[in-house]
Amino acid sequence: MNRRNLEEKIFLGLMLASVFIVMGSLILIVTVIVLNGAPSLSIEILTQTSEGGFYLGAGGGFLNAIVGSLLLALPATGLAFLIGIAIALYLQKDFLKPGIANFIRICLDILWGVPSVVYGVFCLTIMIAIGMTGGSLLFGIIALTLLEIPIITRSIDESIKMVPSGLKESAYSLGSSKFETAAKVVRRQAMPGIIAGVLLGFGRGIGDAASILLTVGDSNYFPSSISDQTAALPTMILNLVSMPDQVVQNKAYAVAFVLLMIVLLISIITRYLTKKSSKYIIK
Repeated sequence: MNRRNLEEKIFLGLMLASVFIVMGSLILIVTVIVLNGAPSLSIEILTQTSEGGFYLGAGGGFLNAIVGSLLLALPATGLAFLIGIAIALYLQKDFLKPGIANFIRICLDILWGVPSVVYGVFCLTIMIAIGMTGGSLLFGIIALTLLEIPIITRSIDESIKMVPSGLKESAYSLGSSKFETAAKVVRRQAMPGIIAGVLLGFGRGIGDAASILLTVGDSNYFPSSISDQTAALPTMILNLVSMPDQVVQNKAYAVAFVLLMIVLLISIITRYLTKKSSKYIIK
């Protein structure tokens, strides 16, 4: 066996081992959550809000946490998308010099790698500076927006970079301005990547606990304004799983099961919308 064949077999073995580790870990995590969480689910726990003794194993549910997570993640994803698509379109060589654009991309990559708890601490610092005590739905949205901006921006940026330059040149030759070409031609061609980036950011936002742990507080009720505290699925999991009672820990698995189903639904929607929007792509 020569050296080239040996290297090929070694790297093939490493790739198979990596696939086995990733798939095995995923299957193990899903199995543990399903086996422990599914039996604890009921109509009552899904349709009722938390009660005073919920964290001690008493009655009530976590509907308020489901609603709270949606109230946090949906506005944050919308804001991050508006900011992200504007930045991603401006980063293209039609508007900005490559050197400056690459520097901004590096900054976005750094922000993507920043631990999410840093965004929570940043928002907490602002809350303390303005004299706000307790949690706030508004600052939870801000923290998640900051978390999602680099994710959505870089995803959209990479999809826009895949748009053929000849397509843009054709639009310019027909008299389209740079803005019209970016808003109509480039956006349409990059739509599958845009959809995937937005839903990727939403999935990260609704499942992140560290960025909102210090900013949203907790509540047994639905928030009535953006200044109110709110419960959220990730923070509720942390609170429940830290309790010594097994009944309460089983509730944590039930909450994790619901969150897992939401993420799975996001993945299915992403694939469907990406496939549907791909019909309009010029290859």
